[in-house]
Amino acid sequence: MKMLAVIPARYASTRFPGKPLALVKGVPMIWRVYEQTSKAFENLCVATDDQRIYNCVSSLGGNVVMTSESHNSGTDRCLEAVEKFEKQCGCAFDVVVNVQGDEPFIQPSQLEQLKSCFTSGGGESVELATLVKRISAVEELENTNAPKVVVDSNWNAMYFSRSVIPHPRGVELTDEFVASNVYYRHIGLYGYRKETLKRVCAMPQSYLEKTEKLEQLRWLEAGLRIKVALTDFETYAVDTPEDLERINAMEL
Repeated sequence: MKMLAVIPARYASTRFPGKPLALVKGVPMIWRVYEQTSKAFENLCVATDDQRIYNCVSSLGGNVVMTSESHNSGTDRCLEAVEKFEKQCGCAFDVVVNVQGDEPFIQPSQLEQLKSCFTSGGGESVELATLVKRISAVEELENTNAPKVVVDSNWNAMYFSRSVIPHPRGVELTDEFVASNVYYRHIGLYGYRKETLKRVCAMPQSYLEKTEKLEQLRWLEAGLRIKVALTDFETYAVDTPEDLERINAMEL
């Protein structure tokens, strides 16, 4: 089975323009993500719509493809990237992994976990896969920028929400309560069968997706199953300049 990791990278971020080129510990963020991803994937590339990002990755010896400026999501950009990269390398891929370009300290073991969803027992039937992490504090649980997930007994996602799910009716939310119960935060890392990636990119936006502003709800609403793997590693996403300052000040 051949796998390709794609790292979408836009320059024109609303909250943080030029984010992929921002320096994390003195290194462009997109290159930190690339180096971490290369520890788990033999085949990988950055997908960008900006010449500055293209030049940065190319000058450092990385694989990079130019993609359209009109994509609405990193998922759409991934599909164009894999099709172009296949032509460049003269090969075909079975599984595509979408690695977030704003998580400079993504762990190779997390990427390996996602890969194993497609290769371990029963993996031949997996169409989509993602990661989750246990939530242990109320602040994180109530953070609407941190989507929550509930899973079934076979570790398939049942629903994603920006709200607290499952909702503890009649119970006061405390850190102790949250830590002693099962709440999961979604880690925005996805793996797709290539044919499934084509299918989800062709789907129109759904009611649930538009309501919660979470594209993975489109896939669930269409009847697709999303396999879930549990990680213990914390992620450090950079959404704003303030996030970057905080990460650069941390001892990681």
